[in-house]
This record gives sequence, C-alpha cells and structure tokens, in this order.
Amino acid sequence: MSPGDHGWLAYSSHEERDRVIGHFVREGFETNEKVVYVTDAPAERLPGIGPRHRADVQAYSRTGQLRVLSRRDAYLDRRGAFQPGRMAETIGREVEAAFGEGFRAVRLTTDYSWLLSEPGRPDIGEMLGCEHQVGDAVSSSTMAMSICQIDRHACPPDELVALRHLHEVLVEVNPEFDDGILKIVRTFEPNGLRVEGEFDAVRYAVFAEQLTQVSKDCHSVHLDLSRLAFIDLGGLNLLAQHAAVLPAGELLVLDHLPPDVESVIERVGWHRLPGLARGKEAGDWTDGSHAASTRSSKAASEKKAEHKPGHKQ
Repeated sequence: MSPGDHGWLAYSSHEERDRVIGHFVREGFETNEKVVYVTDAPAERLPGIGPRHRADVQAYSRTGQLRVLSRRDAYLDRRGAFQPGRMAETIGREVEAAFGEGFRAVRLTTDYSWLLSEPGRPDIGEMLGCEHQVGDAVSSSTMAMSICQIDRHACPPDELVALRHLHEVLVEVNPEFDDGILKIVRTFEPNGLRVEGEFDAVRYAVFAEQLTQVSKDCHSVHLDLSRLAFIDLGGLNLLAQHAAVLPAGELLVLDHLPPDVESVIERVGWHRLPGLARGKEAGDWTDGSHAASTRSSKAASEKKAEHKPGHKQ
C-alpha cells in the first residue's frame, strides 16, 4: 500500500482478516506512519496490536502513532445513524493532524460489516456514496491510504461486487512463496492455496512444503488453479502422491482448471490420479472476484505509472 491507495478487503474468516490488517498496521508502526483504526473494540484486541505482536499499545498511543477512533466519532451521528459523508471528513482531519505531528503518511482502516446487520442498516446507495467520497479523499491525498474491510458473508453478492468496484486496490494475504515464476497464496474459503504461474521440478519442494502446511488439521484442501499457466507431469504426480496419503474421505480438489492444465490431466487420465477431484469450473466466480481482480490489477498498474510521491518531511 502507498499513499493514495484506496484498498478493499472482503474477508472470509477472522484469520484472513487479521493476517492482512495485522500486516498493514505493523508496517505503519515500522515506517513512521500514523495508524488510524475506526472501531469500538479495545485497542489491545485489534489485528497486529498487543503483546502477541510485541506492539506496545500504550507507547504508540502516547506518541500519537496509533489512534483508535470510535465509530460514532468517525462516521455516525449522535443517534448512531450512518452518515456517509463523515468518513471522508474524518480522513481529511486525521491527515491534517498527522502532517502537523510529523508523520510521513496515514494508514486508516475500518470494518463496515457490523453496519449490514443493524436493524436500520444503510442501503447500498448510502454505502456506495460513502466509499465514493472516501476514494476521492484518499486518491487526492499524498499522505492517506486506507483499507475498507467487510465480511463477505454479511453482504449480498451483488452488493459485494458493487462495493468492490469502487476500490482501486484489492488487498490479500502476502504470498507464502513468490519467486517471479511461481506464486503460492493462502486461501481461506475454501481452505487451500492459489497457485499462479509455472509449476515445475525446480519448485516441487517448496510447493510440497506449503501443501503439507495447509493440510494440517483440515478437511479437503482446495487448489485454485485459475492463474496456473503450466504444470508438468512430475507436478501432477506430486499432487497425486499428496492426495493418496490424505485421511479417508478427504480430497485434494482442483478448482478453476485452465483449459491447458486440464488437457494435461485428461491425457494422463483422472482414474490414474486417485484422491484428486475436479472442483469449481473455470469462470465460476460467485461474487465477481476474478473480474474485479483483473480490473483492480489494471487500475493499480495505471495508478503506479502516475503515482504522486509522498510528502517529504
């Protein structure tokens, strides 16, 4: 994340959320950036904060590097109703204060999921209006960056897609492995890995290690192969060997098989690969995530080309 980035995290589990937001928070502490977290939860319970992460909450609060704002102070009115325009105002106010305090940037995040379960929940128009204003406030700033969080289970798929489209940057957990040829990314729902690039003999060992790690104490493991460009026969054999030692009833499920990869498996024959199972078909994206990822990657590339440098202290 860089100043001007308006990020989006639709998470499937608290583990996924905490890994992403925890990194976002800790990186801010390490780079002299102010962290503003909008929540009603105690600071000690926030991702990336507290004794478990060796982050001294009181010390960061005293120096002003950590600011925990209540929802009422950030985007609710006196009656507790959602006010779409207040979040952009909050960003402007916090950026101005951070500039005066000598911080190089401001990292702001909040989770809107709770709003969607409230009796008087805002309609999608209000949510979109809020995100549009937040996007304008962040993208025009040389100091602000934000991640808007939402539990994908709390939001209808069509609304999830609409909200996603208002964000230039989709954030996710850091890759477990990435050497420029093969990228392995942890997925949480379903449990498994996303495999991107080319999977060949040079990378068997690291892939086997990651597959073993994600298989611990879990049921069937899913591999998202939508971005896999190449796998050799040795790679297929590795998958089959792993599947063969899974407990009875558990499978290694291959989701979103690209045509080229599927043709290799068809030539070998599924019957020769016991324990492997075909999962979701390529292009079966229930919430528009693949299309959104493509758009966001393009937007991020365009943004990087014209990115404004941050303010120099």
